[in-house]
Formats: sequence, C-alpha cells, structure tokens
Amino acid sequence: MFKELEVTGTGVGLTFLGLVILTIGLIIYFKRRYRSYGFQELLDINKNVKVQSLSERTKFPEVDVFKNTGTFFNFGMTAAVAIALVAMSWTTFEKKIDVNLNDLILEDEVEVEIPRTAEPPPPPPPPPPPVIEEVPDTEVIEEDQPVFENQEVTEETKVEAPVAVKAPPPPPPPPPPAPVEEEIFKVVEQMPRFPGCEDKATEKEKEDCAKGKMLEYIYKNLKYPAIARENGVEGQVVLQFVVDKDGSIADTKIVRDIGAGCGAAAEIVVNGMNNMGKKWTPGKQRGRPVRVLYTLPVKFKLEG
Repeated sequence: MFKELEVTGTGVGLTFLGLVILTIGLIIYFKRRYRSYGFQELLDINKNVKVQSLSERTKFPEVDVFKNTGTFFNFGMTAAVAIALVAMSWTTFEKKIDVNLNDLILEDEVEVEIPRTAEPPPPPPPPPPPVIEEVPDTEVIEEDQPVFENQEVTEETKVEAPVAVKAPPPPPPPPPPAPVEEEIFKVVEQMPRFPGCEDKATEKEKEDCAKGKMLEYIYKNLKYPAIARENGVEGQVVLQFVVDKDGSIADTKIVRDIGAGCGAAAEIVVNGMNNMGKKWTPGKQRGRPVRVLYTLPVKFKLEG
C-alpha cells in the first residue's frame, strides 16, 4: 500500500519556488548557449554542409531551438504534474495543544456563591381568635308603634323618586403568580460533561476525556490579550456558569480576574460553547437532568 502523501504549506511554497528557479535557470542556460555562437563561426561550421531544401536554410542546426521542443514539452508536463500533485497533497496540520488536567485545579480556594432560587412566599398569619364581649343587661323599652300607617295618596302628596345606589366596582383580578425558578445544584450524582466523550466505557473515562477535550477547546480558541502579553500578566482566571438541563451554557460570571482583559477573553470562549454544534451532557440528580453550577479555572501562561 502507498502511504498518503502529506505536504505542509512550507513544502508547497518550496516546491513552487524550486520550479520557478529551475525554469529561470534553463532559460538562462539556453540563452547563453545559443549566444555563444558567432555568425562567422556558424558559417565556417556549415560551409561544407549540403542543403537538401530551401527550408533548411532558415536556421543553422546549432542554434535551432525547435529541435529542443520535445525536451521543453516534457519539462512542462513534469512541472505541471508536480504542481498538481503537491497542491492536492497540501495538508493543514492543527497546532498540537498541550493539555494538562492539573490546570483545572484551583490554585486558591474561591468561595462561589450559589445563585439563590425564588422561595415561595410565607403563608399568611392565622386570623386572631374571636373576642367574646359581655352584653350588659339592659332593659329594652318598647314604644307604642302604630299598627297601620296611612298610605293614602292625594294630589298634594309629594312623591320622591328613589335614590339610585351605585353598585361598588368589582375587585381587581389577582396578580399572576411569579415564575418558579428551578433549583441550581452545585454537586449532583452525575456532573455535567463537555461533549464528545459519551462513547467511552466507564464514567471515569468519560469524565477524564471530557476534561481533556474541554481544555483543548479553551486553549485553541482562547486569545491572549495583547495588553496582558505586553505587560507579562499571567495567572488563573476563575469562571462560573450554569449548565442547563438541555446542555446549554447560561449565566456566565467572572469569579476571579487577573486583569488586563484576561477574564473577558475567557468569558468569550465559554459563551462560545453554545455555538459548537454539540451541547454539554447535562448533570443528573436521581436520574433526571437538572441545572448545575460549574466552576472553571482558566490558566494564562506566556510561552518562552
């Protein structure tokens, strides 16, 4: 079996440069070769040559470039095949990223405050007990009331229209209940994992693989701020974010920053995880997905 040809960008450039130099060298060589003959020298060389036809008088054989047409054609075909082969074998190699799981260890303890979820309102207080008041013994004096009332209506009787009593407006509707926020866990039975390692056999292998891929993603996409590089700023930035039940990233927060734009650069990379195409494997508690608070240290270190 033939091994697949792999050529880097540098190799492609060197191949093109070599072909250009070789072509220029051939042009210079043949120019000097044909110009080395003088006209009188050519006449002396060919004075005893018998010409068979008039067409052969147009050029002397020693300076006839057309006799090298086959050589030039073969060189051009070889150069074209070489260029095509190198161009098709141009391989782009990804930069190898040194992944060390120790970078995920917090250098100093960071107190991470868990976001508080909305608590239900307290129940209303019980009504006060009824107060029993003692009714004093009073004597009710009954007045003599007429048994019948004269209801006779005459022309002089004034009849007053009844006063319309307006009904009180209906009470306003009760306000809608506040949305219930789901609880955010800090530690669960199965912690959330970076995607790409669900084919591993054991949970330990999945966890280690997910951490390694997460570091590869971070260090591949992390841009060291120019101001931090110029001032030699190094250290560890600590971020906090929530892995939702669907594996998306939310509520990213910089817990500890070393300045010079490093915290913002790390935050951009973490928020970019929502655009990877694959989402995190959500954390689970008692077999159901839950929202989990994740703490991620990102190490900034200058090379060299």
